[in-house]
Amino acid sequence: MRMTTFLFAAKQAVEAHHGALPNEEAKRWERVYDRILAKAQHRLETMTPLPKKALAFVRRLQKRKEEALRFLREVHVPFDNNQAERDLRMVKGKENISGTFRDEPFAPSFCIARSIVSTLTKHEKNVWNSLCRLLKGEIFFLLLT
Repeated sequence: MRMTTFLFAAKQAVEAHHGALPNEEAKRWERVYDRILAKAQHRLETMTPLPKKALAFVRRLQKRKEEALRFLREVHVPFDNNQAERDLRMVKGKENISGTFRDEPFAPSFCIARSIVSTLTKHEKNVWNSLCRLLKGEIFFLLLT
């Protein structure tokens, strides 16, 4: 519960600074993160039986601190990965509607096409025009510039 409260408060602090915190403030948030995880680790290590999965999770959060808190310092890093989840949901929806991808080669092709459309949308490009340009032989990364 403390970590949830911490993360939402950190998100609000980042939003108040319009996308990234000053270095000293980010360090302060990182120290709080470290204290929360240290207390959680101590509590878990004193439990019997030892909750191995929970302890492994806490240790993973400690090891991956930089990745977990990157949103504090970098404007382009979102707090959550909702867009990635939405992108995957499309694949599961396609699979559930048709029951399967029918042919094995279709699944990777579908994923590539969805990735291209998602990337174009994220870069605020006209998807239809960009796809037409791709089919005419233009290089994808040049469409994003």
